[in-house]
Order: sequence, then structure tokens, then C-alpha cells
Amino acid sequence: MPIPKKNSIFAENYGMIEVKHLYKSFDDKEVLKDISTVFEDGKTNLIIGQSGSGKTVLMKNLVGLFDPTSGQILYDGRDFVAMSKQEKVHMRREMGMIFQSAALFDSLTVLENVMFPLDMFSAMNLRERQKRAMDCLDRVNLVGAETKYPGEISGGMQKRVAIARAIALNPKYLFCDEPNSGLDPKTSLVIDDLLHSITREFRMTTIINTHDMNSVMGIGENIVYIYEGHKEWQGQSSQIMNSTNKRLTDFIFASDLLKEMREAITHQMPTPSPSRGEGS
Repeated sequence: MPIPKKNSIFAENYGMIEVKHLYKSFDDKEVLKDISTVFEDGKTNLIIGQSGSGKTVLMKNLVGLFDPTSGQILYDGRDFVAMSKQEKVHMRREMGMIFQSAALFDSLTVLENVMFPLDMFSAMNLRERQKRAMDCLDRVNLVGAETKYPGEISGGMQKRVAIARAIALNPKYLFCDEPNSGLDPKTSLVIDDLLHSITREFRMTTIINTHDMNSVMGIGENIVYIYEGHKEWQGQSSQIMNSTNKRLTDFIFASDLLKEMREAITHQMPTPSPSRGEGS
């Protein structure tokens, strides 16, 4: 069931992330190899790839958990790699993060969890922080759950609390690491719809690291496929069905059933014009 859109509680944000010739090595092992791409604002940008392909390392470079061996990461033209430690701390205040596990504090209520970044980084007084947190909970349809503890709510509700917490500081950039991990398909669709609608509503640059093929096909407006450390393909979900990139199609349509479904669908579709994703 789609999450209804509330009245906006945030200013619109405009922020593009551009990656230029990014390399990352650990000792003598090169994990990322000359990756160049753009993550667009107001869109759900997905990073996909097999386990060990380098997609998690790419995400960690983007948020500053790893330092690239070489290359640039530009946030609205600001080179994150070249920033001082203090500049990076300030830059991270423009970022929201959703972890694979919801990473909520078990000893805090739902409301207190959402208030946590506001307590740490905002200059609001207590009443203002409480109102902001309640507005965020309202946006993810969790009004009424604010006094509960994480252990008293479902996994899907915990993920929605994590989303509310991630957007509490009105970030320009939202990073999501496997947000649907551990959720049933129906709940995963609710989370996808929520992330997509919030991204559009507030024009955030949302980057989602995922294995969920429903997410890829449902909300993949800008997809980067990583293969053995390099960017193998980039495009939209609508371009996947007719992609001629064998590595991509072998990854997306891994089972015989999915391969047969793809063949049946593509036979009924008109031949597309060449896309920017093919061959990139």
C-alpha cells in the first residue's frame, strides 16, 4: 500500500554527486577501478552488483568511511576527498544514512531515536526537536508509535523509524545500505515507495545499495552496475529488459524462470533506441 504524501516539512534540496576516476586499493588488492559516474538529485540512484563486486566499498568511499586511493568525489562541485577533517564533519551533516539493520537504540523510544541526530547536531530547543521528530514520524505513518521501544514494533516499522531519523536533519544526500534486508516482499515494496516518494518530494540525492531486484525494477531511476570493481553498466530500469550487456542480464535474470520471462517480454516490445547505459 503506498505511503500517502504529507505536507512538506522540509525545504527542497538540490545536490548532485559526481564520481571521477575513483580507485580504491587495500594493500596490493585493487577493489575499485576507475569508476566515473553521476548520482542525480531528485532520483533514486541504485548501486547493484554481486557480493564482492565493490559496491559496498564504493558506498563507504562516498560517505567518507574509506579514503579513495585516487580520484574525486564531488558534492555539488565540492571535492569531498580533498576536504579537511573538519570540513568533512560539516559535510556529513548534509547526509542521512539508513543502515542494513535499522540500527536503532534499543533503550530509546521511537521518538527519542528520531530525535537523536537533532539532539546531537541541531540548535533547536526541546519542544522544537520533539515537534520535528513527530513531523518526521508523521511522514512515515508512525504517529501513535512514538512511545514504543524498537523491540515492540515490527521490522518494517523499525526501518520506517530509521528513515524518519535519517531525514530529521533535512539532508541533501540520503544513503541506504540494503534497506529491505530481512523484510518480506510486501513490506519491502512499502519501504521502496516511501524512499522514492521522499526523494522526489524533497529532491534529495538518494543512493541505495541493494540486492533486491524488485527495487531495481520498481524504483531504479539511475542504476549503476558494478562488476569486479569497475562500472560495467549504467542506465534506467526500463532499459534493462532490452540490454545487450550479458554480464548485467546474467546478474539480473539469474534463474531460468526469469530468463524465460525476459525473453517472452522482450519479444513483445519494440526495439529501443540506443541508451547511454549500453556499453558504459
